[in-house]
Amino acid sequence: MCSGRVDLAFILHAFSIGMDGVYIAGCRLDECKYITHGNYYALNIVLLGKRLLEYIGLDSNRLRIEFMSSAEAFRFVETINDFIHTIRERGPIGEKEGVKQEELRIRLSELAKLVPYIKIATRKKLSVRLKDPQEWEKLFTPEEIETLFREVPSYYIDPTKCQACMTCARRCPVDAILSGKNLIHIIDQEKCIKCGTCLEVCPPRFSAVTKLIGETPPPPIPEEKRVITRKGKED
Repeated sequence: MCSGRVDLAFILHAFSIGMDGVYIAGCRLDECKYITHGNYYALNIVLLGKRLLEYIGLDSNRLRIEFMSSAEAFRFVETINDFIHTIRERGPIGEKEGVKQEELRIRLSELAKLVPYIKIATRKKLSVRLKDPQEWEKLFTPEEIETLFREVPSYYIDPTKCQACMTCARRCPVDAILSGKNLIHIIDQEKCIKCGTCLEVCPPRFSAVTKLIGETPPPPIPEEKRVITRKGKED
């Protein structure tokens, strides 16, 4: 219904299943019939996506967005043909860039896993409306993307503070928290998508979740030490 519905995850998924290029067509800027201006969001997602492709060693020209009205069939055909020509020149994804298929799969998989974190970290810029095409390339810089990945956070549940209230486990969108009644919770770092939900919902009186940047989370405590014995139970 709207190009604003195109998510960064959709774009990365297309590349991960072997698409050599992704073309997005949206309504003309400032001509949104839904008054949501979702096409500006789609533009920003593409500008961000291009920088992310560059970061993992792919040609950013494999991703393209064009704006047109439903009456501009000629423009649609012209831009599609031009994009097809561009992609044929570049060949299968990863080949011309010198990235082997297995390595490409890993890079795209790791990138897709960080989409929630990336969208949270860039949410202010994703909402701007840049009308001047000359400003588009400046929205996200290579330096900014480098910093973005350098500051990827990890989250850790302090076993001395966790009270096994289950709040973070219930709210985690990917079930990355190992929990249970009277069991100290543990974050599965392989499943964690860095969204920070656990940190946000942990009750302030416990403050058991810590955000780490540039540090490796401590290893989880042994299974036999996860049981919390309540004082009343001891008696």
